Amino acid sequence: MIEIEVQNETHQTQERRRFAAVPRIGEGLRLREPDGMWASYDVLDVWYQKAEYGDIWVPYLHVRMTAGEAAAGESANGFAVQSEAVPFTI
Repeated sequence: MIEIEVQNETHQTQERRRFAAVPRIGEGLRLREPDGMWASYDVLDVWYQKAEYGDIWVPYLHVRMTAGEAAAGESANGFAVQSEAVPFTI
């Protein structure tokens, strides 16, 4: 597992996540939103910075919510709508 610093442009946050591989520019990711829902993000930039310890390079990602995902969160009247349905409701 590779620890990667993820800078989220949509929510203006920065956090460490573990990945099996470093995503490339243009690839999509599914990340958990602050409200607990999953959303799609596009990788805008990937770069490496030398860590404070040893001769290790830490990968960084710059991500932004996918345009279609951001548009799905609002209805035509501008009010927020839950983007994922509650499972197993009848």
